[in-house]
Formats: sequence, C-alpha cells, structure tokens
Amino acid sequence: MQGLGWTLIFLVVAVIYSHFLNLPGVLATCVWTAASGALLSDLWHRLIKARSWNTGTIKWRMFVGPSLLLGPLQALSVAAAIYFLQGKFDSSWAWMAPSATLWSCVFVGWQLAYMVALAIRRANQFEASALRMEVQAKDSELRALQAQVNPHFFFNSLNSIRALVYQEPDSASQMIDQLASLMRYTLQTGELHKVPLQKELEAVEAYLAIEKIRFEERLRASITVEPGLEQVMVPPMSLQTLVENAVKYGVEMSKTGSDILITARRAGDNALIEIANAGAIRSFGNSTKVGLSNTRKRLALSLGDEASLQLSENSGWVRATLQFPVAA
Repeated sequence: MQGLGWTLIFLVVAVIYSHFLNLPGVLATCVWTAASGALLSDLWHRLIKARSWNTGTIKWRMFVGPSLLLGPLQALSVAAAIYFLQGKFDSSWAWMAPSATLWSCVFVGWQLAYMVALAIRRANQFEASALRMEVQAKDSELRALQAQVNPHFFFNSLNSIRALVYQEPDSASQMIDQLASLMRYTLQTGELHKVPLQKELEAVEAYLAIEKIRFEERLRASITVEPGLEQVMVPPMSLQTLVENAVKYGVEMSKTGSDILITARRAGDNALIEIANAGAIRSFGNSTKVGLSNTRKRLALSLGDEASLQLSENSGWVRATLQFPVAA
C-alpha cells in the first residue's frame, strides 16, 4: 500500500507537470517528490511503532505529526529538489504556506489510511482469536463428553465380568481380553475427534463379544457395511454407546433375547448407520436420554450441524439412526 500510494502521488505530480516534463530536472523532481514522501512516511511509521502509538486508543500525536511536521518537511524537500535539479528557487517564500498545507493534507490522508489498515488488521486478529477460542471450547466440550462415555461403558463391562468370574472363569478371562482390546482402542482414540467407521466397528465387535459371553444365544448380532463406507469418519465410541443401549434394552430386557442389526449404507450424499433391536423404547430415570443427548452433541461437534441421531420404534423394533454427510 505504501508503494502503491506514493507511486500514485508520482503519477499525479507527473500529470500536473506533463507539459514541462521535457525540461531538464522536472521528471527527476517528480521522482524526488514521491521518494521523499515515501521516506518521510516510512520514518513516521517506524516512530509510531517504536513509541507504540499504534496500540490502544487513537493518540493526538498521530495527526499532529503529519500535519505540523511531515507536511512542512515535504514542502522543503520538494523546494530543495526544484533548486538542485532545476536550478530554481523562490526567495520570497510565498510558496511555503500553500505547499506545506497541501502536503500536510496528503500526510493526514496517509495517516487515515494507515489507521484503517490497523483497524482491519485488529479486526482480523480479533476474529482469529475468537475462532481459536471457539475451537478450544469445542475441543474441551468434546473431550468432556468423551470422558462421560468411557467410564460408563467400562463400569458396565466390569459388572459383566464380576457376574462370571466365579461361575465361568474361562468366559471371564475372555471378557477381560476383549475389555483390554477396548481399553487399548479407547486410549488410542482418546485424543481424536473422529475415527474411521471400520475402527469403530472393530470396537463394537469386541464389545459384542463380551456381551455374547454373558448372554450366549440371547444375543444375536450382525453387521452389514456397504462397500466404500469403511473409511467414513465417526466420533469414537459413538456407535458403541448405541449398541450398548440396544443390548441393555433389547437383549437384557427379554427372556428370549434379541437380534441386533447394525447396517451402514449411503443415502444420496449422506451416510446412514442404523442400530436396530427387537423391543420397545424404554427409559429408566434419565439414563437413555443422557446417552442419546451425549451422542447427539458429539455428532454435532465432530461432524457438524447436518449430522443427526433419531430414535424410533416401529413394528416391534427400536432403531437408532445416525445420518451425516459422507464428506464430513
């Protein structure tokens, strides 16, 4: 902007004296005029930064300097250029007042442009700072929600192991192995906001293997994933939370157990992941509501506002349906 501004000044002066550019020293005087102004404004800019006048509120010195100091100095510089390059000098000094006034206006305009540039820069900095704070807040909220999921899951898993440890030690040992795999997955994804669907389903399979030991034939699970969706990104432990609800309210609440059907498919530009179990929507206290609310928040924070989670009941089946843009 500095270079463009003083180049424009040079062009304006050259146009004003265009009829005299063929005379000795006139073009050089035009160049001197722009160079002198660029030098003075650069020195003034350095002084402003050195004194920190460009921070905080607007200071009166920022306008007094250009009008009372830089304008007269530029007028004297132009007069010196005319004297040395063209051999002319008006000893009456009548030219001084209008010339100093003209250049004072130019430097006040420069000062205003500089302050506008400062204001734009500060606005951009404030916006960037606000965005950083928003991202940090989002990250903190997501981690807090993640912390709510893991203890709840492991508490339930340990209860399952406790129920088998005396009656079926071998089964309890297998459950501990599966739980160790899940703990490893949780530790590996604890710092991540999203993981590939394939990795999440591997954790779901480990969880179902734990519950299969507990419920045996009462738990019948199948997973179907449309080719190409294996690398779709989802929040870690989000599907496991929904599968856990399906086991708790579908398998555990029925003497004959339940099928748990997990499917992932495309629907236009969206991915649909559905966890279905036989049964009815049940809510004891606020446990189901908290789990669903947690998952919805994590979906929105990780995948955006277009992501959704719907819980529905139809023809004896409860379906939890995740929907989000594949590009997310």
